[in-house]
Amino acid sequence: MSTVNTTPHTPGPLLRMSDIRKEFPGVRALDRVSLDVAHGSVHALMGENGAGKSTLMKVLSGVHPAGSYTGSVEVDGEPRAFADVAAAERAGIAIIHQELALIPQLSISENVLLGHEETRYGVIDWGATHSRARELLLRIGLDENPALPVSALSIGAQQLVEIAKALAKNVRLLVLDEPTSALNETESERLLELLLDLRDQGVACVLISHKLGEVMRVSDEITILRDGRTVETLTVERDAEGRPSVEEDRVIRGMVGRDLDQRYPEGEGTIGPVRFEVRDWTVDHPTQVGRRVVDGADLDIRTGEVVGLAGLMGAGRTEFAMNLFGRSYGRYVRGSLSRDGEELRVGDVADAIAAGVAYVPEDRKSLGLVLDDDIRHNTTMAALGRISTRGVIDPGLETVEARWMSEHMRVRSHGVDQTVRTLSGGNQQKVVLGKWMFTRPELLILDEPTRGIDVGAKYEIYLIVRRLAAEGACVLLISSELPELLGMCDRVYAMCEGRITGEVAGADADQETLMRLMTRTGEKK
Repeated sequence: MSTVNTTPHTPGPLLRMSDIRKEFPGVRALDRVSLDVAHGSVHALMGENGAGKSTLMKVLSGVHPAGSYTGSVEVDGEPRAFADVAAAERAGIAIIHQELALIPQLSISENVLLGHEETRYGVIDWGATHSRARELLLRIGLDENPALPVSALSIGAQQLVEIAKALAKNVRLLVLDEPTSALNETESERLLELLLDLRDQGVACVLISHKLGEVMRVSDEITILRDGRTVETLTVERDAEGRPSVEEDRVIRGMVGRDLDQRYPEGEGTIGPVRFEVRDWTVDHPTQVGRRVVDGADLDIRTGEVVGLAGLMGAGRTEFAMNLFGRSYGRYVRGSLSRDGEELRVGDVADAIAAGVAYVPEDRKSLGLVLDDDIRHNTTMAALGRISTRGVIDPGLETVEARWMSEHMRVRSHGVDQTVRTLSGGNQQKVVLGKWMFTRPELLILDEPTRGIDVGAKYEIYLIVRRLAAEGACVLLISSELPELLGMCDRVYAMCEGRITGEVAGADADQETLMRLMTRTGEKK
C-alpha cells in the first residue's frame, strides 16, 4: 500500500459539523449535533439504534441535501453545502452504506470505476480501466482479477471493492456504516487492518459500529450520540501494549444514559422437562445434488430453556434452522421433530407455524420484513387468523393488537402506521420479534437476533428472550458471538460441517471449549 494522500490541508479539523438539526415528519432525528474529524484519523461514531448516526452521515454525504437541515458543514475550514452525493464526492467525501451499492453482474473494474472509466477518444479503454482497477485493488490488499464479476466474491471481498470504488474518487474522508456486520472474524480483521493503513496514508475514516472491541482497537476518537444529540467526544490513547485508555463501560454509559451492570440478564424461570426433540435431522444442498449441509443433527430443548447453537460460518446452523422451520431451505432428507413425545408435521412453513414453531431469520430485511409496509401489517401477517372474523381482517382489531405488541416490544416509532423501512435496525428487529411473538410460539428459533444493533437494543432483546423463556417457551439461539451464547444460554450445542459435535452446560461453557467443539471436523456427537 504505497499510495499516500498528499492533498494539502489547513490547520484544524478536516471536517467540522456544527449545530446540525434534521427533522422528519413527527420526529427530530438530529438536535444541534456537532462533530469534528481530524486529518488522517479513525473517528468512531457510536450510539443506540435511532440515535442519529446514519442520519448525520447522510447529511454529510449529500443524501440529505443542503436546505433539508440546519447547521453548518465545513471541510478544511471552508463552508460546504452539498446538493447531492456527487457534490460530496467531489469534495473527497464518500460513504459506504451497510447495504452494499455494487452491481453483481458487472466486473470488479466496472464497479470500481463506474462513471470514472479510463477512456480514449470517447471510448472506454478496457486495458487502462483494468490496469487502474488493479492498482486500486493492490492498494487495499485484494488480490483478484479485475475482470471477475463481483457476484463471484465473498461479502468481505465485496466490502473491499466498495472501498476501492471510494478511493477511485480521491476520497479524503471515508464513512463506513457497520462495515463488519456481515463479515466473519477473518474478513473483519482484514478490514480493520485496511482502515489503519488508510489512516497512515492520510485518509480519515468515520466508523459507525456497534462492536465495541473493534472500535476500541482502531479508533483515535469516539463521538457518542444519544436521542439525536451529541453526548461527548472521547480521545483514545493507547499504552505500550496497545490497550485503550477508554473503557467499554464508559462508552456504554454514554450510549444508553445509564450503567449496564450486567450485559446479559439473569434467567428467572424454572427449567422443566424436555419439550422439543430433534432427531437425525439431515438436509442436502438445494441445488448441489449429494452435498450434505446438515448431517444427522440431534438436540433437545426443555420448557423455559434457552439453548444455544454455536458454529463457524458454513457450519450449517442457518441451514438447519430454516429446514426445521417448514423446509424453507434445502432438500429435506430425513429426521423428526417431536413435542412432548409426539411427532410434529412440519412439511411447510404453515405447518411449522401451526405446530407452534417460529423462526426469526438472520437477514431481517430480506427474509423477516416487508420493508415498504407498515408496522401494523408486519406485526400481524404471520397470524392473520387472530385478527379476522370469518376470513375477513378486522382493521380495528389489527391496529389494537399491533399497538399492544409494539408497546410490549418497546418499538420506538411515531405509530404503527410508520413504514418499517424508516425504523432503525434495532427497532426493525423488535418488529420481527413482535411478528413471531404474535403467533404465540412454543419454540422460538432466533438466528443472529442481535446482529447489527447497539448494546442498549441488544439488552432489551435479551430481556424479551428471557421473559419468553420464563413464560415457558423453548428458545433456540443461534449466534456467532460466543460471549452472547455464554451470557444467555442454559446449554450450548456446537456444530461443525453440518454435524452436532458436542453439548455443554451453560455453567461449564467457555470460549475455548466451544471453539474446540466448533472445529471438531469429521465427528458426530
